[in-house]
Amino acid sequence: MPAKTGAQYISRLSEMSTEVWIRGERIEDVTTHPALRNGVRSVADLYDMQLDPGLREEMTYASPTDGEPVGLSFLIPRTVEDLERRRAMMTRWAWSSCGMMARTPDFLNVAITAWAGGAEYFGQNRPEFKKNVLDYYEFIRENDITLTHTLVNLQKSRIPGMADNLDEQVALTVMRETDAGIIVKGSRMLATLGPITDEIAVYPTRSHLLGDNAWRQAFSFSIPCDTPGVKFMCRESLDQGRSHFDHPLGSRFEEMDAVVFFDDVLVPWERVFLLGDVDMCNNHGNATQMNTHTGHQVTTRCVVKAEFILGLAGQMVETLGSEQLDHVQERMGELVCYLEILKACVRASEADAKLNEWGVMCPSAAPLVAGRNLFPRMMYPRMAEIIQILGSSSLMALPSEADFDTALTPEVERYLATDNSSARDRARLFHLAWDVTCSSFGGRQVLYERFFGGDPVRNSISLSHNYDRGPAMARVREFLERPD
Repeated sequence: MPAKTGAQYISRLSEMSTEVWIRGERIEDVTTHPALRNGVRSVADLYDMQLDPGLREEMTYASPTDGEPVGLSFLIPRTVEDLERRRAMMTRWAWSSCGMMARTPDFLNVAITAWAGGAEYFGQNRPEFKKNVLDYYEFIRENDITLTHTLVNLQKSRIPGMADNLDEQVALTVMRETDAGIIVKGSRMLATLGPITDEIAVYPTRSHLLGDNAWRQAFSFSIPCDTPGVKFMCRESLDQGRSHFDHPLGSRFEEMDAVVFFDDVLVPWERVFLLGDVDMCNNHGNATQMNTHTGHQVTTRCVVKAEFILGLAGQMVETLGSEQLDHVQERMGELVCYLEILKACVRASEADAKLNEWGVMCPSAAPLVAGRNLFPRMMYPRMAEIIQILGSSSLMALPSEADFDTALTPEVERYLATDNSSARDRARLFHLAWDVTCSSFGGRQVLYERFFGGDPVRNSISLSHNYDRGPAMARVREFLERPD
C-alpha cells in the first residue's frame, strides 16, 4: 500500500479498538468524538497533501520495494539535497497547522528512519534486533503508519542528576520474557497524538536517562495502539466545540496528550528493538543520529511557528494602526531576530551535514541543539508575551461570531471598526491572537514548547557536557600567552 489518503487514515482509526478515556468516558470512535474528531481531520488533511497531484512530487518518493509513492519523511537521506528536499516537505506539513501541531507524523517517521539507517547498532544488542528494526521501518513506510510515542516514566519522587528515580510499581517494566515476546507493565507519558494514531513506539529519551541498575526498564519496542492491555488516559480537550471564527486553532488542531498505562502487555519478539542493555538504550538516539534527524524536523517546525507569529503580529499592528510606534517596532524587530536565528540553525545544520558510519547524511547536531534549547526557554514564551502586549485590550474587547447577528450588530460594527479594518475582520484576527496566547489552547502551546524536548535544565546540562569547548578555550589561552 503506498502513501495513504486522509480517508484511509480515518477509516483505519475507526476500525481500531484502542482503549481511550477522557473525563471518565471511554471513547468508542475517536474519529467522531467531539474531543478528537477535528484533530483527526487535520491529520487527515496532511495525508491528502501527499497525493495531491500538484504536491505529490514534493511530498513523496518512489518506494524502493515496488516504486509506488511513499511519504518523503521515510526517505533515508544520502546527500545534503535529500535533507533539503525532506525539509521542504516537513515545512509544508508544518504550515498546515501554522506550526501548532508538534507531533505530526513526520516526527516519528524520521526517527524510525534513522534507526533503519543505523540498524547495525541494534544488532549489537541481539543479532535479531537489526532485522526487527529494518522490517519495522519497511512496514511503517509501505503502510504509511501513523505513530505516537511515549518516552518518560512517571516517578513517585525525584532525585538530583540525569537519571530518573524509577519505581517498578510505577515505571514501565519488563515483568518476564516468554516464547512469544516480553510482558511489560507500568505507565509512561506523554503520548501526544496517541489516541488518534495506529501504533505507539516506546523507547528511552536522552533527557531522562536510565540508571545503571534499570535493566528491567531498558528496552525499545513498538506495538499497535489497540494491543490488549494498552490504555490511553487523555487530558481535557482544548476543542471546546466553538466555531473556527471564535477558536480558529483549538477548533482544528487538538492533537491531544495522554498518559499510557500498560497492563501486562505482550510485545511480540519481532517488535522488540533493544532489551536489557542500559547503555545501549541510553545512547541509541545519538548513536543512530536519531536525535539530529528529529531535531531537524522540530526546528523546521519552529521556523514555521516563528514566521506565523511574526505574520500575526504584523497583521495586528496594521489593523490597529500602531506600526509606527517605537515600542511596537522594537518588538517586531525582536520577532524578526527569533525567526532568522531559527532559520540559520536549520541551514547551518544542513550546510555542515556529514555522512555517518552507515552512509546516512546527518544534519550537524550543534545548531539544532542550540535552536531546540533557545526556542522553548527564551523564544516562544517571549513571542506569546509580545502578542499579548501588542494586542493589549483588543484581546479582551472581542465580540464572538454570534455578536454579528444580534440587535447589537450595528453598534459592534460601528465602534469596533478601525481605520484599516472592519469590525468583523478585526474580531476574526484577534480571536486568532487570543487562541495563540490567551485561550486554553494557547496556554498549552507555551507549556508544551517549554517541555517538548524534555527537562530543559537537563537538556542544558547535556549540552554543556557534550559541547566541545576546547577550540574556544585554546584561543583564549593563545591570547593570554601572546608576548608583550
